[in-house]
Amino acid sequence: MRLALIADVHSNLPALEAVLREVDARGVDEIACLGDVVGYGAEAQACVDVVRARCALVVRGNHDEAVATGTTAGLPKDGVVAALHNREHLDADALAWLAGLPLVEIVDEAVTLVHATPQTPERWLRADSFQVVHAQFGFFATPVCVAGHQHMPAVTGERVGQLRVRPGGRFFVVAGSVGQPRDGNPRAAVSFYDTEKMQYEIVRVPYNVDTAAQRILDAGLPLALARRLKIGQ
Repeated sequence: MRLALIADVHSNLPALEAVLREVDARGVDEIACLGDVVGYGAEAQACVDVVRARCALVVRGNHDEAVATGTTAGLPKDGVVAALHNREHLDADALAWLAGLPLVEIVDEAVTLVHATPQTPERWLRADSFQVVHAQFGFFATPVCVAGHQHMPAVTGERVGQLRVRPGGRFFVVAGSVGQPRDGNPRAAVSFYDTEKMQYEIVRVPYNVDTAAQRILDAGLPLALARRLKIGQ
């Protein structure tokens, strides 16, 4: 199966539309979303509608949960503002859909999909250290686990020095962010994974960042959320 993997859309409709054009141009069997459809950006309802229509699998992210429940503990200050804004601008059906998303999905016993980590998916643990990342291999049984949450793409093999997904190994992969990259590259990220060949590729897609930033400002959301889109931080 050839999967397209998107993560951390964060209510950024121009970025989402751009990566889906790339997906359509390449052709895949299914699209999966690794959570955080909403939060930070201005167009929550539109992004929910598009993801629901296009993605066969979606897991719940921490911003999805915050927006769905109104419980914003653990989010940064600007994230709280955006989550409450998004909650006010989503219809009841969208809120119920976000609340009902699973924390983990497994595809063909080949790849585990989760927003943060398979160790404690409900706690939104950041896989931002060698120790945390390598601990994850004890919590998924598939050859590959792909997560979002970090907004910074990375591939870590179970064996030291494996930095590229390939047959015969096990890998924990952090997909890049569609709507709010934080690796210094403002282009949207989308990943492609062939479960049979164990081939993983991340692609960066340009989109109209100025439009997305202006929509944040027009919605009355914090200026910092617009600025960070332009620098990919």
